[in-house]
Amino acid sequence: MKKLLVLGVSGQLGRIMIEESKAMNNWRVFAYTRSQLDITDGEAVEEAFADVDPDLCINCAAYTAVDRAEHEPDKAMSVNGTSAGRLAAMARKHASAFLHFSTDYVYANKYNRPLLETDETDPENAYAQSKLAGERAILEAHPDAHIIRTGWVYSEYGHNFVQSMIRLGREREQLKVVYDQIGGPTYARDLARASLNLLHIEAAPGIYNYANAGATSWYDFCLAIHELVGIETCAVSPITSDGYPSPAKRPHFSVLNTQKIAKALNQIPRHWRMALSHCLQQL
Repeated sequence: MKKLLVLGVSGQLGRIMIEESKAMNNWRVFAYTRSQLDITDGEAVEEAFADVDPDLCINCAAYTAVDRAEHEPDKAMSVNGTSAGRLAAMARKHASAFLHFSTDYVYANKYNRPLLETDETDPENAYAQSKLAGERAILEAHPDAHIIRTGWVYSEYGHNFVQSMIRLGREREQLKVVYDQIGGPTYARDLARASLNLLHIEAAPGIYNYANAGATSWYDFCLAIHELVGIETCAVSPITSDGYPSPAKRPHFSVLNTQKIAKALNQIPRHWRMALSHCLQQL
């Protein structure tokens, strides 16, 4: 029976990863929350790997506060960059397969078509810079690692755009949502399943993109959420990014081309509206 080590299971993706991984046949799952294992603690990481000696390791631990990272770049780099590389090195030492998650924000903000894994990277905020540093550290330490770039992740758990739009839609009569940032929403459960299947089939190592099919704006995403939930008393208005200034700069177009992972898994990601409907049924 293969042993799977999952780190960062207190977050929304980590929590779902545990639910989905327990359904995998012949995998014994070992899970650590942030409080149980701080990935910035090198000695603790070494002890965990020594105790479990995993065949597979999935890192869901990350610094994800995009705007706060502008004020805490060193902290973001410590978690997403240095520590990610250390985890990969430890996985290689134990001959463990290693899978890590990165972001659509690492790409250069100059493309107007779905982004390929081979496209130029040029992150424009501290969070994305730390994630790209992590990618490079991982592949240097463990060339056989898998990295999945994703974005606009949401789920039934934690704090995310879907949960926020439902709450605000019920509390307020009006909302203003950015319409000039285009991306692909990603249901964390679909992402978790794709990730586990990638390890299960022992797919070729390297970088893969994953998001649900289709593209939308934050504004249209919000309208879809309210429509499916049945919120009719909140008027939603579109605004430009300039009308909603934030510390971290975000790309205007970050739709991911997912043909590589679809070919590896022999399965095309379902459309984001279908995935959203599934998530909302769970709520």
